[in-house]
Parts: sequence; C-alpha cells; structure tokens
Amino acid sequence: MAKISAVNRNANRARMAARDKAKRIALKNIIMDRSLPVEDRFEASMKLAELPRNGSRVRVRLRCKLTGRSRGNYRKFELCRIALRDLASSGQIPGMVKASW
Repeated sequence: MAKISAVNRNANRARMAARDKAKRIALKNIIMDRSLPVEDRFEASMKLAELPRNGSRVRVRLRCKLTGRSRGNYRKFELCRIALRDLASSGQIPGMVKASW
C-alpha cells in the first residue's frame, strides 16, 4: 500500500490539472501563434510560467485505484499488475483468465 500522502498529493495534482487545463491551452495557443507580435507571445509565456507547476498534466502520476501503487499500472483497468492478477484469479474481472499452457 502506498503512503496516503503520496496518493493525496497525486489527487491534488489531478484536480489542479483539470482546473488549469483551459487556461494552459489558451496560453500555449498564444505562444505558438507565429502571427502574433513577439511581445504578446512573451507575455503569454510569462503568464504560463506563473501558473503553479502542479497544475500541469505531466506531473500527475498514474496510480492503482486499489493500492495506490505507482508502477506497473494498466491504463485500461487503472490497476497495478498485482491487484489485476489477484482480481483476475478470483474471477472479479469478466472474461479475464489466468494463462496456462
């Protein structure tokens, strides 16, 4: 089980990323628009730099919904490999069976 503080920190980052998403996209569009004057683009880049770092989507880590584990996660199930194997072995995931040959 992951530390509760790490899970909460990641959840806070996800909330901040969702909150700042539209603002970041708007500023990035201004920065990438070559038809605008350099001063406006520079001002937009300064405003983007002033936004909190944790509001960026790349700082959100994919974590297991059951255990909070940060490594070995399957995006489709939002579970780590260990939790996924336990659930599949107990028949909790429809259509998934343990391989045997």
